[in-house]
Amino acid sequence: MSRNVVRTEGAPVPVARFSQGVAKGGLLQVAGQVGFEPSTGLPVGPGLAEQIEQTLRNVQAVLEAGGSGWADVIMMRVYLTDTAHFAELNEVYDAWFGTVLPEGGYPARTTVYVGLPAGLLVEIDALAVTAP
Repeated sequence: MSRNVVRTEGAPVPVARFSQGVAKGGLLQVAGQVGFEPSTGLPVGPGLAEQIEQTLRNVQAVLEAGGSGWADVIMMRVYLTDTAHFAELNEVYDAWFGTVLPEGGYPARTTVYVGLPAGLLVEIDALAVTAP
């Protein structure tokens, strides 16, 4: 079974030794993405909503480069730096998925609280299926 590394200019280049995504056996794992603008490598914001939206655009770029899309995502993990951001996360997340998946059927999701580098408020990864 082949393993394919996914690379795209539509998402930030990782600053450490990991791939933007890896596909194998009908699955695509998108590495944790943050609110960096791919063309500059700098964070957007400083607000949470801007960072969530950019992060989701980055996830989408890797999904598409890996031959997948939002309807194929089965699991999302969201990492927040502050428990007070949970309500705003849900508001932005609901608006995003209401647009990209208007019929519903949203992916499963886990949200955890972590420390991220200075200025970053959110990180999101995704697990999706790909065409056989």
